[in-house]
Amino acid sequence: MFSVADSDLNSVIVKPDPYAALRFREFRSYLGMRFFFTFAYQMQAVVLGIYIYHVTKDPMALGFVGLCEAIPAIGIALYGGYVADKSEKRGLLLKVFGGVFLCTLIMLLVTLPQFNLRQFDIIFTLFNFKVNLIALIMYVLVFGMGISRGFFGPATFSLMAQILPKNLYPNASTWSSSSWQMASILGPAIGGITYGFFGITITYIVIISFVFIALICIFFLKVHPPQFVPKENIKESLLKGINFVFKTKMMVWAMSLDLFSVFFGGAVAILPVFANDILKVGPEGLGFMRAAVSAGSVFTMLAMTRFSPMNKPWRNLLIAVTGFGLSIICWSLSKNFYLTLFFLFLEGSFDSVSVIIRSTIMQLLTPDEMRGRVSAVNSMFIGSSNEIGAFESGLTAKLMRTIPSVVFGGTMTLAIAGITWLKTKSLTKLSLQDINEQTSKAA
Repeated sequence: MFSVADSDLNSVIVKPDPYAALRFREFRSYLGMRFFFTFAYQMQAVVLGIYIYHVTKDPMALGFVGLCEAIPAIGIALYGGYVADKSEKRGLLLKVFGGVFLCTLIMLLVTLPQFNLRQFDIIFTLFNFKVNLIALIMYVLVFGMGISRGFFGPATFSLMAQILPKNLYPNASTWSSSSWQMASILGPAIGGITYGFFGITITYIVIISFVFIALICIFFLKVHPPQFVPKENIKESLLKGINFVFKTKMMVWAMSLDLFSVFFGGAVAILPVFANDILKVGPEGLGFMRAAVSAGSVFTMLAMTRFSPMNKPWRNLLIAVTGFGLSIICWSLSKNFYLTLFFLFLEGSFDSVSVIIRSTIMQLLTPDEMRGRVSAVNSMFIGSSNEIGAFESGLTAKLMRTIPSVVFGGTMTLAIAGITWLKTKSLTKLSLQDINEQTSKAA
């Protein structure tokens, strides 16, 4: 992670290398895979939000999109982690991406004008909202993608440890998160604009193209044999991973903090309501609103390649979550589109700090042979918190009305940060070096 800046016969001046992880060819392929997949995924999230709300005119329906993905992702996560630990990673990722590609292709086909399924209405008695047949099919396909995601998270988490040395994990986490956020800027913006000007069919063709490119990137990864050969049955193996997580105080509190803060702060899911009914900026405006969050994230993450937040990681994590909650409250109360974009930008900035810190802590604290199972537990806490938060946001928006529900979510996020600070004061004093030393002793 260091490069020689200058030298003479008596001394060598060494400076941190912000591009250290990028010097590994396989890591660049890994970034490409994540970028193009995330680009397609974020485009699809915007398209589904616009489309489902257009069909139902009900914010609760938006919450069900997230729930349909979260249920299978959580339900299969532990098994996905077990499979990721004992499987060759590239082959597993090819199967996962193949499933996502198939679901996306079917979404394209059922939204073609020739199918004309909108004439069939099905009444859901749950929460008393109406959705037509084509929206029901979309829910089923999102469910299928949730199954694929249950394997994707553990596989990618385990893979990064096999392509980089441990001392580059903080730098790699920053670049990996930045790549994800950059795709999250372009995906929603292009998704909203493409849908607004060219319709859903052309938008899905673009989405499928980027899923295919991500699939191709996997072929440039090396075949890595599994580092874990199970000696116990699957139940004992999974319990071993769960026990490790819950015995590691910093890890379990980091997961819990993210779960509850995003659960109550997942208001991004109902941005289509703000764009359509409150700010009245349409699909194009929604794309820029979603992109503003990611723009703040990318800007901050690029700054963090040179100015690390890891000097006091736990303290900085709590500050970031507090800023995240305040930003949510501010943009929910804004009646000006540009001011809303500014507060969404701040939300993304604070969120990016917490993402970098959490991902670095996870990489450092997890033994190599247990990465898939630990990542699976992490997915149950964090990976699906966005979707569960989307469901909570849709439900509270229906019960409390849109703006009060978002203010409530931001306020609860602040409360969660405060409770966590009270319970983990001792962790706020630890530096990254302290965490490394504790990890080495435990190993």
